[in-house]
Amino acid sequence: MNPVDREEMARLLPSPGDPALPSERLIQLEAHLMREITQEAPARGARPAVEGPSPARPRRRFTAIAVPVGAAAAIATVLALSTGGSQQPSTDPDAVELLNRIASVAAAKDAPAVRDDQYVYTVTQGTQEIEDEGRDTFRRSDWQAVDGKRDGLARITVLAGPSGKGTRDMRLEADPNSTTYRELQALPTDTDRLYERIWAATEGQGPTHEEAALEMIGSMLRSATLLPDVDAALYRAAAKVPGVTVVDNAQDAAGRTGVGLAFGDADERDVWVFDKKDLNYLGSDETALLDVDVVDEIGDTPAG
Repeated sequence: MNPVDREEMARLLPSPGDPALPSERLIQLEAHLMREITQEAPARGARPAVEGPSPARPRRRFTAIAVPVGAAAAIATVLALSTGGSQQPSTDPDAVELLNRIASVAAAKDAPAVRDDQYVYTVTQGTQEIEDEGRDTFRRSDWQAVDGKRDGLARITVLAGPSGKGTRDMRLEADPNSTTYRELQALPTDTDRLYERIWAATEGQGPTHEEAALEMIGSMLRSATLLPDVDAALYRAAAKVPGVTVVDNAQDAAGRTGVGLAFGDADERDVWVFDKKDLNYLGSDETALLDVDVVDEIGDTPAG
């Protein structure tokens, strides 16, 4: 990453005292990171070069490819802005072993046939803080064009909270700064190449470089469940980053219990949650992934 790119990324990131990223700046940052990832990273030896209410921390327009939706959007951050010390994170062999098992399970799945005229359909659940009033629990369904060239739809239902129950639809305009399914599909499936690109794209970010790299990987996990080879490569790349630990009884944002993989410190800790039996990705402690599939039309669901 050249000095100009590094300065641009630093400008887009929030100051350490203001960890909440405004939606517009978040989209810009994610777009910049994805440009880095989808380009060949310069050779640097072994070191490399990302979920509204869009639940959890977003990725460039990735994974479901969540898009912030104004007041309904869940607070999203790309980096865990904790005040970590200078001590290098350690490698947890149990976490490495679990990540590689999860990768093997992901790689064994069949990839669906996907046409450009179809939509990636995702259902997520999370919470949204309503200032001075409490917290809403919401469920969100997204339909986003596979090729990113057509508008999509977000359908947000408040399940409980001060806003009162109800559902509203919001058009998602086609956005060249959003990551499409096709762009995710084009990522390298070689673990070392993917890891190097992620590492290079997150240089100089986060309380630690490791947390920034893991945050970027986490932002891609939702939609990557439709791409077994990419999904497996992401988990294997995560296994190369120190600082991940196993949580035996983790809970996602919908209250489902599973085995967790955590990184970050204290209140800024992120937890990815997986079903204990089949190791399927359930989402995170901030955003639960309830469904992900491909459908023909906006408003369609896999069940019809």
